[in-house]
Amino acid sequence: MKIATIDTMLGIKYPLIVAPMFLISNTAMVMAAQDAGVTAAFPALNYRTDAELRKAIAEIKAHSDKPFGVNLIVNKSNTKYRAQLETLLELGVSFIITSLGNPSEVIEKCRPLGIKVFCDVTDLTYAKKVEALGADALIAVNSMAGGHTGKIEPETLVRLLVKECSIPVISAGGIGTGKQFAEAMSWGAAGVQVGTVFIASDEAKVSSAYKQALIDYCAKDIVQTTKLSGSALTVINTPYVQKVGTTASWIERLMLKNKRLKKYIKMIIALRGMKQVEKATFSASYQTYWCAGPSIEFVTKLEPLKNIVNRITSEYEIATGHPEKQKHLNFN
Repeated sequence: MKIATIDTMLGIKYPLIVAPMFLISNTAMVMAAQDAGVTAAFPALNYRTDAELRKAIAEIKAHSDKPFGVNLIVNKSNTKYRAQLETLLELGVSFIITSLGNPSEVIEKCRPLGIKVFCDVTDLTYAKKVEALGADALIAVNSMAGGHTGKIEPETLVRLLVKECSIPVISAGGIGTGKQFAEAMSWGAAGVQVGTVFIASDEAKVSSAYKQALIDYCAKDIVQTTKLSGSALTVINTPYVQKVGTTASWIERLMLKNKRLKKYIKMIIALRGMKQVEKATFSASYQTYWCAGPSIEFVTKLEPLKNIVNRITSEYEIATGHPEKQKHLNFN
């Protein structure tokens, strides 16, 4: 049985999602992605209030009727989860990306409304669970992903999920060029999700120091830390990160081993970490945590998001043997 690619599923020109990035993704990035022939998503948690979330969705819908999505944290650490879900259902976004929890309620409520649900997965066990629940696609978060990362190499994970599951698989992590985009599709992926390279876009409202770090550092400078959320998170190994270390304190590690306390300790670490990441994202200081993945290697300058998309999709067309398609596409 032939599995649909996400360009067909969503009605876009290229099967590429500009990844939802905590604190970074915004309406300008989503709208630029729509205009460039791809799609994008933003985390619901990027907006503090329901009114702000509604305003963001309204702004995107006023700009274009092209598809876009919202990332929803579905575990107990997100106290706004149910209110956010009800807003997304009411306003009718194109798709929801679920992370860090059981997506059964999201899938059940979205299905009658025609809202697609893509679920973050890092292994086959969880992939089979969400497939059984009725997910529309799997987002295969691999070991090259930025932010919260997986443990399995990109090709291995995609090929495994494609072989064992019967719904589309979207490769997430390690993609910064059109050649890598084409490689992921050759493994059987139905699309790709790309994040880090878009932090260096004009539309991303992060600090100039953060953007400059994306240019100055490379793949070997990406390290994992558990200090910010209790789970592995990839950041740039700045002098500050080297100074403070990348592991949770001994008392946090001890409490995380206690089954009764683990949930609450992770919530405390995550809340504290969120504040640190938020300060870092918009601060000009080098005493910060800057999230990024290994595809930082392909960031060489700052430019409009549409230029980044156009470069990746042009390289993708060449890699797949269809450069002539570019002659008929105008993204200006």
